Amino acid sequence: MTGTIPHCLTSFRGAEGNRVRATVWGEGSGPVAALMHGGGQTRHAWEGTARRLVASGWRAVAVDQRGHGDSDRSLPGNYAFTDYAADAALIFDQIIGALGQRPVAVGASLGGVASLLVAGEIAPQTVSALVLVDVTPRTDPNGVDAILGFMGERMHEGFASLEEAAEVIAGYLPHRPRPRSLAGLRKNLRLGQDGRYRWHWDPRFIDGPRPISTDREHIPLRCVAAARRLTVPTLLVRGQMSELVAEEHVRDFLTLVPHATYVDVSGAGHMVAGDRNDAFAAALVNFLCNLEAA
Repeated sequence: MTGTIPHCLTSFRGAEGNRVRATVWGEGSGPVAALMHGGGQTRHAWEGTARRLVASGWRAVAVDQRGHGDSDRSLPGNYAFTDYAADAALIFDQIIGALGQRPVAVGASLGGVASLLVAGEIAPQTVSALVLVDVTPRTDPNGVDAILGFMGERMHEGFASLEEAAEVIAGYLPHRPRPRSLAGLRKNLRLGQDGRYRWHWDPRFIDGPRPISTDREHIPLRCVAAARRLTVPTLLVRGQMSELVAEEHVRDFLTLVPHATYVDVSGAGHMVAGDRNDAFAAALVNFLCNLEAA
């Protein structure tokens, strides 16, 4: 989908007073989706989805979560799931104040865990529905380790060029067609003064004093409890080739949340929107249209 769609850059306040940058897509008074990316991504991962939503009459708020993209890095290095959930609760509340609608929280991986904790525990009144993108309360620990290993392998060394970064990504995601342009990749990398490109997120996300692996054994239990308490309409979208979410995890989730809807996207791995944005966006829009019709 091409063409100019109204969008603007804005800021929200996180739990530490940290500035959280976001792009608001669309105008008017239509319903709102808050798009929360996965670990190591930025708000730009949602551009195709946001365009599709706007074309369907929705507004979309694509967020750079703390330490990612153009948002502030945490001064004390706080990057646990609970830190992201605390930010998300405040962001959703500020979206209500700014746009006049309770958002549908659409969260991929990290963003999904944060959104689940908000919807089922911290501030359920701030969301109207929940969409989890390839994340469930329990996931495959080997898949988690593989993703964190890939993220951490070059986070300090970086890459000599965008082409080198593209080669590394292609080796990790062999199922994904290579993009014709490196412009999208440029948005996820920063060019340092030494001439090397590094990921557009704080390395302390992986190796800091309070990294994403904090309370790794406790967080799934907390997510299970949050899932049991969900009352809002809920959609789970899984990548059929997911490294994290197996069919058994889906069955467990649907037992916890019997009112949830489930979609399996063929040809997609963990990064569903990046692998098959056409199929993902279609499933999301269908779910949202059903919400409006209900």
